[in-house]
Amino acid sequence: MMKKLMIAFFTLLLLGNPALLVSAADGVPRLVDEADLLSDSDEAILLDQLDEISERQQVDIVVVTLNSLEGMSPMEYADDFYDYNGYGFGDERDGVLFLISMEERDWYISTTGYGITAVTDAGREYMSEQFIDYLREGEYKEAFTAFAGLCDDFITQAREGEPYDVDHLPKEPFEVVGSLIIALGGGFLISLIATGIMRGKLKSVRSQSAANNYVKSNSMNLTKRNDLFLYRQVSRRKKPKESSSSSSSSSGGSRTHKSSSGTTHGGGGGKF
Repeated sequence: MMKKLMIAFFTLLLLGNPALLVSAADGVPRLVDEADLLSDSDEAILLDQLDEISERQQVDIVVVTLNSLEGMSPMEYADDFYDYNGYGFGDERDGVLFLISMEERDWYISTTGYGITAVTDAGREYMSEQFIDYLREGEYKEAFTAFAGLCDDFITQAREGEPYDVDHLPKEPFEVVGSLIIALGGGFLISLIATGIMRGKLKSVRSQSAANNYVKSNSMNLTKRNDLFLYRQVSRRKKPKESSSSSSSSSGGSRTHKSSSGTTHGGGGGKF
């Protein structure tokens, strides 16, 4: 009921003051934890992070948690919550909203304006892989912190180069690569020491400078020599046909739709 009243209030406010449609949300928190998934201290820390990223990037980064979607779909609720509460920077209402509903354990990311450009469909899928385990384990602070940091990285990447998308996603963290290098290096060093010790024990064998030193004199005589053709192997591959149309998952970018307010949104979600 509180949510319906909030949406109704901001609907009337926005209709009465169109200027609010082209400015960042004023007085509406970027963290709304109705499901009470965070402690007070965690809420304060996360809200500071969301505010800092949003103001610096000029793209609203919002987190909303609910106990129920009140009969709406995750997409409808996320889009309407964003639209009717006045979130978004500039004429295009730039922003990204992360919605969690505990009723059916739904998550959904709604993108608007520059958020659609920065967080592509492929990028959103990559994001979900980074926070989905946190959600499943009930580590909500870690999930929301990871989401906010990823939004920051994705927006920066989109502005400074090419948005993260199909065939162009973030590389694995350095820590993972570094640990692998250290493990391989340690294994190589151990094997080098072991083979060195075994080599030192071989007292009766010495390397020779020429191959003929290993052949016993007059031990082999060639009486006949032939070249025989045994077989031929040919590999063939069917050339793939060019498709006249491609889906967004293969061509990249973001699929979009219109919300009840008429605003264009991208986004997607799933279960946890």
